[in-house]
This record gives sequence, structure tokens and C-alpha cells, in this order.
Amino acid sequence: MDDRPREKLILRGPQSLSDAELIAILLRTGMKGKSVLTIAQEMINREGNLAVLSSKSHSSLIKTNGIGKDKAATLVAAFELAKRILHQQKWLFDKKITSPSDVAEIYIPLLKNETKEQFWVLCLSTSNKIIKQEAISIGNLNSSVVHQREVFKVAIDNNAASIILMHNHPSGNTEPSNEDIVITKKLVEVGKIMDIPIFDHIIIAGNNYTSFVERRLI
Repeated sequence: MDDRPREKLILRGPQSLSDAELIAILLRTGMKGKSVLTIAQEMINREGNLAVLSSKSHSSLIKTNGIGKDKAATLVAAFELAKRILHQQKWLFDKKITSPSDVAEIYIPLLKNETKEQFWVLCLSTSNKIIKQEAISIGNLNSSVVHQREVFKVAIDNNAASIILMHNHPSGNTEPSNEDIVITKKLVEVGKIMDIPIFDHIIIAGNNYTSFVERRLI
């Protein structure tokens, strides 16, 4: 795509563009014998839709003919920005957390495609609105990774009235492990001592979730 056709696409306005045209703008150029629009459309056709394409890693994208490291990096960055914007729109707009499903609705789009396990602390105000989110560990969840002091430091620093624990299972299995249960019970007891109750612990796996409160595990 040379500058002139690209400029025409941009002037049409993003809402009027097809998925392939939007991807083509990011890619900028095609390759010998194949236009950038054709490459973009082939990528979408191969994956089925934009949602699946957006979950692909940099190493996966560069396997596409005509997609080098720079183009793959551009796509990964654009997809990550879109995920973060969607996520922040949902929790920054004064949403009150009244149930585990509220948390799942916000965070499933953010965590469902992560390939590493992440442990998050969500700080709530007295009106049960999220005032801070922080990932305190990335990797396998165990007692040596998730420290009580890190969990409650986030809560104290942000004057949290209560907190929600949350982590993802890249395996797709929402069942809490024994380690999950042990860590959660320890943190609940510390929360009682510090007068910072743990509202829930949510496990996200794919498009599903498990709530410790709903399962009566805390």
C-alpha cells in the first residue's frame, strides 16, 4: 500500500473500514506479487476473525509470508493497546463490584489469552469500586511467589477498604489447586488481622471463572 491509497483509507474514517483495511493500515506495505490488503485479508481468513488474530504471539505472526519482525511487533502492540483500552473503560467508569461475575466481565478479556499465570490484587473503595489494580507476580502460583507483605502493601498504599485476589489459569481449568486454597486461606487470615477483608478470590481460565466465595472456599 503506497501512501496515497493509505491516506484515502484513513480519510474515510476508521468506522467505515473493514477489518482487513484496518490491519492493512498497520502493516503499511505488502510484498512482491501480493498487496498489503491481500496479506491482511489472508491473515484474518486463516484465523477466522480479529479476536483470534489478536491473540497470536509475535513469533506466531512472523510465520506469515510477508510479515516480518517489525510488522509483527506493530500488530502485537496495536492488539495489546485495544485490550488495555477495553479493560480500562470497564473499570475506570465507576463500576461498582457487586458479584464475582462483575469481576469476570472486566478481567476475562484481559487475562484469558495470557500464557503465564499472573496474580493480581484489586483494591476496592468503601463503595466496592475498583480504585487500583496491580499484578504482583507472574509465573507459577506458589507460596514463594505470592508474599503476604506484597498483597497487603498494595492495599495499604491505596487505602483499600477491601481487596479481591485474582489469578489466571493458562491451562483453561478453573479448578483451584491445593496451593491456591492454602495461599488464599493464609491471606484471608492476615486480612482479618489487618482489618482489610478479602472480598473474594477469582480464578480466570479462558472465558470461564471460579469464585472462592461462590464455592464457599473462603
